[in-house]
Amino acid sequence: MPQPRLLTAVLVVALSASAAAQSALGDAVDLYRRAVEQDHIRGAVLYVAQGGRVVLHEAVGFRHHAYRVPMQKDSLFRMASNTKPVVATAIMMLAEDGRLSVDDPVAKHLRSFDSGRSRGITIAQLLSHSSGLRIQPIFHPFGPGDDVSLQAAVAKFGREGPAAPPGEYSYSNAGYNTLGAIIEVVSGMPLEAFLKTRIYDPLGMIDTLNHEDPAKLARMATVYRGRRGPGGAVTFTQGFTPGDAPDFPVIRASGGMISTAADYAAFLEMFRQGGVYDGRRLLEGETVTAMITPRVKMPDGGSYGYGWMIGADGSYSHTGSDGTMAWVDPARGLVGMVLTQSPGGINPVREFREKVAAALTAAPSSARRP
Repeated sequence: MPQPRLLTAVLVVALSASAAAQSALGDAVDLYRRAVEQDHIRGAVLYVAQGGRVVLHEAVGFRHHAYRVPMQKDSLFRMASNTKPVVATAIMMLAEDGRLSVDDPVAKHLRSFDSGRSRGITIAQLLSHSSGLRIQPIFHPFGPGDDVSLQAAVAKFGREGPAAPPGEYSYSNAGYNTLGAIIEVVSGMPLEAFLKTRIYDPLGMIDTLNHEDPAKLARMATVYRGRRGPGGAVTFTQGFTPGDAPDFPVIRASGGMISTAADYAAFLEMFRQGGVYDGRRLLEGETVTAMITPRVKMPDGGSYGYGWMIGADGSYSHTGSDGTMAWVDPARGLVGMVLTQSPGGINPVREFREKVAAALTAAPSSARRP
């Protein structure tokens, strides 16, 4: 049976990019065209900017595979753990406001952590996944009569406490949900309201939120969960589909963000420019440096800072379990994203990043941090 013709958005390349760079970027996009043709993934939005100028923004494949609905450049994605750098940013904003310190014990702000097991955990350890919390569920189930709120859910984590002494890296969704509860307590605002007021609105992230918007469901991509079989073939099972009920009854800080490539690029650009975006400072340069400084070693050889995975080359990035990847490459003045909703598929993101880096080797003068 012949493969359906792929519907793709138009490639946008800055006029300043050389012909050779344009050709190399085209090769990078071809990785994803082939991945869709081979049914290794179902669709993707690819985005790269250098020095604040977009050099690549393209959509390939399908937003809904069964109905052959094409992916679009403004498609909405479940960003999953790409939420974590945003939540870490919110914590650091409160630190700049003098409302908390990363060295504070969590118990200073959340009464449930004021126990023998949890009293020693600090905010810095939550930020760097070194709190010792090994709690597996995103949230413990809510029972009849329970207070269904982020703070009530996190109180159970405090009572359960760490499974290991703080200090060693162990990825912790519970830890980041705890940071969300701290944001609510310290700011006196619901988590999503704080994120919208302090981050989304100032950055012009008009399509970013932390729950599904019924008015925008038609732009959301369907999630297809892949499983590799013998010979490397991928079988996809349809997961979240626009219109499904939310996964959880409360807004969470470990994930849950919904965004577009253009919106999340503004957040990445703010970091690339040392805390400034469109002439407006959201974070002090020293705060950005603190967040992208390695804090704990990760098992794969990289490091984790405050909300960011940090590579040996000085780039920093984060991934999401529904198939998203975003990074900042300061040396080349780059921000980039590969947004899919095909977790478990065969995603050529590493080769894509390598091709982009080779195509855009030198950072333009406008890419240098102010």
